Order: sequence, then structure tokens, then C-alpha cells
Amino acid sequence: MEGHVQELLNRITLISAAVATICLFYVFSASSSSCRQLDSRHHEALAMTVARSPFPRSSCEAASRRPLPPEKRWKKLQSTREWRRRVDAFGALFRSVRGLGLLGNASRVLCVSAGAGHEVAALRESGVADVTGIDIVDVPPLVRRSDPHNLPFFDGVFDLGFSAGLDGALFPARFVAELERTVRKGGAIVLAFRRCSSEAEVDEVRGLFKRSALIHLSNATLVGSESTIITMRNGAAHV
Repeated sequence: MEGHVQELLNRITLISAAVATICLFYVFSASSSSCRQLDSRHHEALAMTVARSPFPRSSCEAASRRPLPPEKRWKKLQSTREWRRRVDAFGALFRSVRGLGLLGNASRVLCVSAGAGHEVAALRESGVADVTGIDIVDVPPLVRRSDPHNLPFFDGVFDLGFSAGLDGALFPARFVAELERTVRKGGAIVLAFRRCSSEAEVDEVRGLFKRSALIHLSNATLVGSESTIITMRNGAAHV
């Protein structure tokens, strides 16, 4: 009797496993089929969806999206309010640098750790034509890939070096040394970093410079962040 019961249970188990396998096969087949149905007739509709929502609604939709070309992606970025707000903030900062007589339309400017290139755009909009933006990731057309700790430029080729990326530098001393190396003697280096709460913190940043002298120090709100702006004259006595 027990043998018949065990045999019956084994048959039920086998039948259940077979049914489960058939169900799984059907689910995967249906999913694959639905993905294939998103043919060229739906690409235009999906493109409109991408414009309205930042994330795909399904894996099928994500697989069907075509990445925007760099030119269109750049134009879309420029059209945002956040882009405009950041560019205007850097524009105000560079106007103060002009007021110190350290920046002109003919200046050669290097922007290090430039992110998406807001500071590069601000300088070019102000009339400075020769601006180079670098960061560890390419962001065409304003920023090209390069290591901020090992800049691919000859000594003294820039009139002004600027960065708002000191806080994120892996090796701050090397970061500053490369700015001093690539900016000409008599040129200026401007750094924007988190606001210093004491004179000791300012001295710590000044101590990173080995051949430059402080010519201006101020606090400002830069892109919504409380920042300290330090301006150094390159090639001057370090005091």
C-alpha cells in the first residue's frame, strides 16, 4: 500500500514540474515576442516618451531607445534652466576676476575639473575665445578627457588657471602643482572650494602653492554652495 502511495506522489511531482516548466517557457516566449513587436513604427513614439520621462517604463522600451547624438544631447543640456543658472554663476565670478585685471578677452584660460563645462561656457560667452576645459571624462564640445594631476600641456602656456574641483582632488598638492606648472609666470590661479570656517583652513589651501602669492581672497555663493575664492599670482614670492 505504501509503495502505491509513494509511486502516486512521485507521478504528481513529475506532472507539477512539467507544468511549471511549460508555464515558464510561455512567459519568456511572450516577453521576447512583445519586445520584438516594438518595431520601427514605434520608435518615434518612444522618442517622445524619452523627452517627457527620464527613465524607461520597461526593459523592452529601454532596449528600443536610440541614444541621442552628441550634438542633440548638447543642445538639450543647454536648454535647461539648471545649465543657465550655473553658467550665470560662473559668469559673475569671472567678472570679479576681470575687475582684478587678471582676465581679458585675449587671455588663454585653462579650466581644470570642469565637469560639464559651465565655466568654459561662461568664459566664452564673456568674450574669451581661447578656453580649454579638461576633466577625467569627455563632455563634448566643451570638456575633453585628461588627468587633472598630470596635465598634457607645456609649462607656462596659460594666462589663467581656474578650478572649482579642488575639494574632489585625490592629491590636492599635485593638483595645484600642475596648475602652477601650466600657468605662466605672472599669470593667475583662481580656486573655488567649500567655504573656509577659519584662517587655518585658508592657510592650509595656501600651503599647497609653492611658487605663488595670495592676491585676493573672498567668500561667495557659487551655484548654491557657500564657497571661498582664492586668487594667487603665479611665479611670485610665496608669503
